[in-house]
Amino acid sequence: MNSLTTWLHHISFLIRKEVLAILKEPANRVILFAPAFMQALLFGYAATYDVNHVSYAVLDQSRGQASTELLTHLDGTGVFNRTATLTAASQIQDVVLAGDALLVLTFPADFEDKLNNGDTSPLQVILDGRNSSTAGAAASYISAVVTDFNQRRSGSKPAISVETRAWYNPNLESRWGLMPTLIAALSMMQTLMLSALSVAREREQGTFDQLLVTPFTPMQLLIGKALPSVMVGLVQSTIILLIILFWFQIPMNGSVTLLYFGLLSFNIAAVGIGLSISAVSINMQQAMLYTFLLMMPLMLLSGLLTPVQTMPAILDTLTYANPLRFAIDLVRRVYLEGAGFTGVAFNFIPMLVMAAITLPLAAWLFRNRLY
Repeated sequence: MNSLTTWLHHISFLIRKEVLAILKEPANRVILFAPAFMQALLFGYAATYDVNHVSYAVLDQSRGQASTELLTHLDGTGVFNRTATLTAASQIQDVVLAGDALLVLTFPADFEDKLNNGDTSPLQVILDGRNSSTAGAAASYISAVVTDFNQRRSGSKPAISVETRAWYNPNLESRWGLMPTLIAALSMMQTLMLSALSVAREREQGTFDQLLVTPFTPMQLLIGKALPSVMVGLVQSTIILLIILFWFQIPMNGSVTLLYFGLLSFNIAAVGIGLSISAVSINMQQAMLYTFLLMMPLMLLSGLLTPVQTMPAILDTLTYANPLRFAIDLVRRVYLEGAGFTGVAFNFIPMLVMAAITLPLAAWLFRNRLY
């Protein structure tokens, strides 16, 4: 009993020391938590693929009732914002290059006549391909508006009626799919950096060698270094979760307990990677370089930006070594679908396996790293 008490006392001392080292500077307290708050807001408002407030210009050479009615219908959607009414085709290039319009609608001079004669009249849509995602989505929206216009004008019903239902995101808002993933992704960025710098900082200051000659075991050093970083990661995830719930009002359908159990497993795996980086780094600069080199592949191979299923087979296999992939899948399914433990159980396996590999590796490197 006494030995266990002493062991726990040593760990508590190391944790207290690490927390003080992290929070002793007022600037560090701001840097640890303010970016998570700011990045969550920025992603929520800026990183969206929804079509909103799309600027467009019009070159109406017809000036008939049909083109006026179609433009009125387009302006009434609340999605498109007309920024220019052109009088000549030579003006199109200028408004597109200047970024004044994402797309330009061109009605030919015989637009009205062809429609009155029962013929098909072309409507030219010129897109600014520099913003391909939004431009493509806007073009699809215009196609839907034109289809609705055709049905109203002709009065005929299509042979096939398409009915669409969206599960877990009824309004198909990209924010709903993106924001929950940030609970894991944004917290990982600083958690990985914080743990990667922990040992490297002490090596640079010359205090880590003093720790190695103390009675502390490598396992105690590992726990003392890992727990503060894990706690910081969970606090950052909580900040992002609260922003998503109460600021953007995206409802959560699953269990908070299950979500945090998954985040805890993920943060332990992330800290294990960070401590392994820190253990092999000579100084803080080297640790930061290794972390930045690793961060981008982890993000790209996580499914945050593109689905993992669309990646080549070799990259799909590599993602099994990426705990962020399984954390994002777990968060999405618990938050949006309301999935239970059986539905996300597989996601725990790669994260816990990664933690089981990297944490003992870091503990071994603490004492056996070759200089």
